[in-house]
Amino acid sequence: MTSYPAPAFTRPALAPGLLGAVVLMAGLALLDNASGYFWIMTVVAILAVIVAVYAWQARAPWWFVAMAPIAIAWNPVWPLDLHGQWWVAAQFAAALAFIAAGVFITVKNTKDRNGR
Repeated sequence: MTSYPAPAFTRPALAPGLLGAVVLMAGLALLDNASGYFWIMTVVAILAVIVAVYAWQARAPWWFVAMAPIAIAWNPVWPLDLHGQWWVAAQFAAALAFIAAGVFITVKNTKDRNGR
């Protein structure tokens, strides 16, 4: 039993959102290395799907719509041949989308830690 009240909501997508942003920023260093960037694409696509599932569960379809293009663009199975400054800008935009989704996807907390 704890004396702290239970929070009103949780942020289940915060950890994968922040991790996705970190991986995207680290991926900027590997844009010219095809084999190293493959792993960046794989991790980003998986994290985008995880955040999209949390958005779907939280009934926040606008974040689901934001994560679906990221999962498609960074898909390592059928990679898109994107390069140049637009692709670098897309890396930053996707990182911002990951952070925003992690912060704004909230789920009502139904657990009562002080229940008897």
